[in-house]
Amino acid sequence: MATVVVQQPLGKAGTEAWNSGICDCCEDVSSSCYAFWCFPCFTCTTTGEFGESTCLPLLDILGPALMAAFGIGVCVRPVGLAMRVAVRYKYQIGGSLCEDIMVTCCCIWCSWCQMSREIKARKKVIKVVQRNPMMQPVPMAVNPQVVAMQQPTVIGAAPVGVGPAVQLRQLLCRSSPQVCHMYLA
Repeated sequence: MATVVVQQPLGKAGTEAWNSGICDCCEDVSSSCYAFWCFPCFTCTTTGEFGESTCLPLLDILGPALMAAFGIGVCVRPVGLAMRVAVRYKYQIGGSLCEDIMVTCCCIWCSWCQMSREIKARKKVIKVVQRNPMMQPVPMAVNPQVVAMQQPTVIGAAPVGVGPAVQLRQLLCRSSPQVCHMYLA
């Protein structure tokens, strides 16, 4: 017995929504003006940003003209519909093929503007700013210059008028010239 599919599933679980509505052309005025004044150029740019061939939308212009020459009417622009489905699939946006066909048939300009806004929104680079400063390592001298000096010392007795800090520094300088250089810097 054959199974009859009455309704296709509307989308995958965990799908997202479009970042902007179909009529939110004022969100990106420059793209909307570009689409209004030179729609074929706009569609080519949008497909290029999506990663497809920039010549692909030209089929939407030439295709219906060729189909009409042979007496076949075309309501849906095939590339516009394919791009809308591809954008929905790539970014896991909920919706159905029927919605895509309706949007593509009724307002192709709004559909392309929405796809352009979506592609731009998904391509934005997110910069992470760290609030806590990182500890920077203390730079070490690559070629320390060591000057050997003879210092008179009395075993078991501290020099007259010299405090404990000076004694510590003298002891460090005698034991390790590199540590002495860092201590004095």
